[in-house]
Amino acid sequence: MIFIENEGINDPHLNLALEEYILRNFDRGEDYLLFYINEPSIIIGRNQNTLEEINQSYTEENGVHIVRRISGGGAVYHDLGNLNFSFITDYDNTKLNNFRNFTSPVVKALNGMGVKAELKGRNDILVGDKKISGNAQFSSVKRMFSHGTLLFDCDLSEVQKTLNVKMSKIQSKGHKSVRSRVANITEFLPEPMDIQSFRKKIIEEVYREQENFKTYHLTEDEWDGVKKLKAEKYDQWDWNYGKSPKFNIHRTKRFAVGEIDIRIFVEKGTIKSIKIYGDFFGKEPVENIEEVLTGKRYDLAEITTALEPIVIHDYFGNVDQQEFIDLLYGEDEV
Repeated sequence: MIFIENEGINDPHLNLALEEYILRNFDRGEDYLLFYINEPSIIIGRNQNTLEEINQSYTEENGVHIVRRISGGGAVYHDLGNLNFSFITDYDNTKLNNFRNFTSPVVKALNGMGVKAELKGRNDILVGDKKISGNAQFSSVKRMFSHGTLLFDCDLSEVQKTLNVKMSKIQSKGHKSVRSRVANITEFLPEPMDIQSFRKKIIEEVYREQENFKTYHLTEDEWDGVKKLKAEKYDQWDWNYGKSPKFNIHRTKRFAVGEIDIRIFVEKGTIKSIKIYGDFFGKEPVENIEEVLTGKRYDLAEITTALEPIVIHDYFGNVDQQEFIDLLYGEDEV
């Protein structure tokens, strides 16, 4: 495994560009590990409607960065007390949605520091009932990454101020607020340490588990490529916010894999546009489904026929074809 040094950069736009650049341009057959710490920012999941996830007036007044990532899952708050890790590897179907495979060295390192952490639920690392890490994945045809946050000494009061938490998520998980669910790792450490010491200990644990572990610094040309990707994608309003669609049908449901939120604009019985949002994880981009359904009649038989070639599991995880069709068109209350 190769550890890639991000040179102490705290710009979330550049760090997310660096992560994607490594995924798409570095050698196959090699595993990479990237750590980064971001300035105050909200990192939006690939399939989310940004304006519905953030407190826009507060983020603008306080200079909080808004950046969309290419992986699924929900919006998260980052600041200088939050350590982020990313394992970048060849695509393997057995690794997809298998967060334990990637988080085990992190959990082991935390346990070694006296923090009784464990992976629970879909993608969270918890200490008792308190969440200290959330994880997400992205996969292309040949490569994938699994990345996560580590709430080390984050300003948790900012989580509530910057994020608008959907009532469906609160109700489905039975929690009163985000603040009641999360905690900093510093609360559980038997001995105090700063975030750089913490970062070093996590790296040391991965070193112990991997043979031929080495560190790599990007060349000037590679950094130019990262900065180009940042400028053309991660700095762009269209990527980070996107255009909110016109719709007259709104269908949403929370599954075990996460929430699926569908906005459909139907005119004269035909689907003129459709947008699928949510905090689910999937291998394939939901834009494929949107494209297949656009132009079709908003009719159960036509929708069912159009979706026959689509493997729904590839887009949302453990949701079957009929469940998705019922969400799109079913008569039951969702």
